[in-house]
Amino acid sequence: MVGHTGGVDDRLYFRQLLAGRDIAASDPLARQMVNFVYLIGDRETGECLVVDPAYDVKGILAVAAADDMRVVGALATHYHPDHVGGDMMGYRISGVRELLALNPVPVHVQQDEAPWVQRVTEASAGDLVQHVSGDIVHVGGIPVELIHTPGHTPGSQCFLVDNRLVAGDTLFLEGCGRTDLPGGDPRALYESLTQRLAKVPDDAVLFPGHLYSAEPSATMGETRRWNFVFKPRNEREWLAMFGAG
Repeated sequence: MVGHTGGVDDRLYFRQLLAGRDIAASDPLARQMVNFVYLIGDRETGECLVVDPAYDVKGILAVAAADDMRVVGALATHYHPDHVGGDMMGYRISGVRELLALNPVPVHVQQDEAPWVQRVTEASAGDLVQHVSGDIVHVGGIPVELIHTPGHTPGSQCFLVDNRLVAGDTLFLEGCGRTDLPGGDPRALYESLTQRLAKVPDDAVLFPGHLYSAEPSATMGETRRWNFVFKPRNEREWLAMFGAG
């Protein structure tokens, strides 16, 4: 469990929780999937957002409460059940539906992802706040920028807060999200990684959606240097790597 403070006048509250260890410790699927859940908030107001609430909603809320924080909203990187709850591989994963039952809050989604999130989580349209790229969601006095990064899914989005990039399944320290699932698009993902995320500086820290590497985070500079997904020199080489050229 990683806690970071600093920046934004030391008001930022930032927690990285590993499903299967920090929450849902007895859940075998959580231990297999190694998802990260994030809490982003303002220490002064005691308010926080949960990124990709899944597996153990009660546990997530308990972590926030133990830190004297209250969850006032959710951010969804994309619609897959291991990130927002729902049915997957014969398992029922708790997530947005359970969060809304225990602690009704707005769920912020990219507009292209809204119908997918509704279908998977059974949330109503009124539960979701739809966004476009560049929108800012404030939690207390902390601004979180939403960056639309389609490719893994049509409405995948990343969150930039105080030089930290919470990237969901768009980008890992090693590799990137799959493009062979419904809504996946390798061309769109190439543009997302090379164009849409180009604004994120090398000294920003990447926080991925899964622990698919030895370390839980790394700078974007290190990731761009070592991650094989940045090796192709153009879209043609990128598509060839995905077998889509």
